[in-house]
Amino acid sequence: MQWVDLRSDTVTQPTPAMREAGLRAAVGDDVMGDDPGVNALQDRVAAELGFEAALFVPSGTQSNLLALMAHCERGDEYLVGMDAHTYKYEGGGAAVLGSIQPQPIVHAADGTLPLDAVAAAIKPAGDPHFARTRLLALENTWHGRPLPLDYLAAAGAFARAHGLAFHLDGARLYNAAVACGVPAGEIAGHFDSVSVCLSKGLGAPVGSVLAGSKALVDTARRWRKVLGGGWRQAGLLAAMGQHALDHHVARLADDHRRAAELAAALRAIPGLGVEGAFTNILFVTVPDGRQGELAKHLGSRGIRIAAGRGPRIRLVTHLDIDDTGVERAVAAFRSFFA
Repeated sequence: MQWVDLRSDTVTQPTPAMREAGLRAAVGDDVMGDDPGVNALQDRVAAELGFEAALFVPSGTQSNLLALMAHCERGDEYLVGMDAHTYKYEGGGAAVLGSIQPQPIVHAADGTLPLDAVAAAIKPAGDPHFARTRLLALENTWHGRPLPLDYLAAAGAFARAHGLAFHLDGARLYNAAVACGVPAGEIAGHFDSVSVCLSKGLGAPVGSVLAGSKALVDTARRWRKVLGGGWRQAGLLAAMGQHALDHHVARLADDHRRAAELAAALRAIPGLGVEGAFTNILFVTVPDGRQGELAKHLGSRGIRIAAGRGPRIRLVTHLDIDDTGVERAVAAFRSFFA
């Protein structure tokens, strides 16, 4: 059976051309700094996003953690969204491994963090009762929604005015850029550091890149080694990442279109709530208690979903889902609710 896998854009398979790019790659030892493919990828991402340097790492979780540990010291605090990936879905790494306290802020409906709420959460400087507030972290896209460009500018000015570093979890930065019709560097330019994933909508098999100042990246490189993230002949993976940047950025618009078409078709099904589809992510809400039944029904028709404990289920389009796959998913949903 040919599966239509809507669980996440992390499930993408490397294309034949991407695999070939990896096989052709010249390699060295990245821990020693002489893997030409890794160095080329790092230089490219730094230049395209407008930073001095960049660091290729195994995962987005590690990339974000390295940024937090490079910006903050033990006993410091970072301000972050209540539902942000760095706070909620990365194992508490900042607190566990960095001794950095998260201060969660409730998101507004559009994914922004209200700056008045952020200001109220900043701790008094010099008071030993409090952790030292050092960093503001945002996520873009958030639940598939690009953050407004004017908000990013305002938040960057806010961070500078309050002496805070400013980090972006840009796991889907390129989705946000394509949706907003701007280069990724225009979004990244508001931040002191940016993490981008190559292994989601861009389709590379593994890897993220952290970009920032040379000093920050040097610190992050040391922490990467401490955390066991140093790798050797990683140029094979870097070449696949380069292929993704060369060939899979503009086509993200296809994923966005298919998500919108999927959402429109599902909205016509009585009893099914649908939200989102601002980029490649939408959410459906099914009657409580029927998630498992729905997942089993869809699975029997070759459709995979990530049905959790609640009634709200995330669906994600990506480069391995074509128009026929969307049609099959819609038909399977319709037959369940018929």
